[in-house]
Amino acid sequence: MGVILVSPRLVTKNESEEPTLRLAVLIDADNAQATVIEALLAEIARFGEATVKRIYGDFTASASSSWKKVLQKYAIKPVQQFAYTTGKNATDSALIIDAMDLLYTRKFDGFCLITSDSDFTGLAMRLREEGLTVLGFGEKKTPDAFRNACHKFVFTEILRSSSAVESTEPPPGTKAKKKSTKAKVATKAAEPKLQFPEEFVLTALEQSIDDTGWASLGVFGSYLTKLQPDFDSRLYGFKKLSDLVKDKRDLFEVEERQTSGSNRKVLYLRAKA
Repeated sequence: MGVILVSPRLVTKNESEEPTLRLAVLIDADNAQATVIEALLAEIARFGEATVKRIYGDFTASASSSWKKVLQKYAIKPVQQFAYTTGKNATDSALIIDAMDLLYTRKFDGFCLITSDSDFTGLAMRLREEGLTVLGFGEKKTPDAFRNACHKFVFTEILRSSSAVESTEPPPGTKAKKKSTKAKVATKAAEPKLQFPEEFVLTALEQSIDDTGWASLGVFGSYLTKLQPDFDSRLYGFKKLSDLVKDKRDLFEVEERQTSGSNRKVLYLRAKA
């Protein structure tokens, strides 16, 4: 196995940690969906504070009409790019130029690139070379090159499914009614269909263990992401990595340990013999 370059900054946040990164959020309106924006910003908040939020596109076109409805609500600054020439994408250039301008202000710890376009692969690599954390968000059709250029890549289908399920839940204090057909479809859409990558996960665990043969959940999760930036426990039906580990009793032995000087418990795991 080759050498893995590790960012000195936060890549995946442990479940008990507070977000620390100052993030610039840049959205490619041509390759992102407005329907997922609320869940998207909530996901970004897990990693840090979105201090800049900008979206790039031609908002005079009908294709961007859905974005115009949410920009003010979520305080996202639109950057208008007219399509002067057919077949040429001015949006990409404007986003990349802005990203470099923001980079050289030295005010940010990381960038969130919301796109399914592999044209931003070079930008992601350049930002990483500067020691910044790069978080990518896009659809499953996003090419591997861009996904692997990010420290962490999140599929927006996961966020869309989560939003659909939450919208079907009854308000607190009300009696749950029988699910409608629409609600059932939404719930079904959230169910995972991917085969669990058992060999990959066990290999990552083997690389994460300490001299005693155990790995903390934080170290294990971080290593998973470094090996495969788009790894996400939600793809396999688990809200958190800890839920996945605890459920896979046939693969893992787990134990909780008290940390010295605090009441916090840390989950440790090792491969089952």
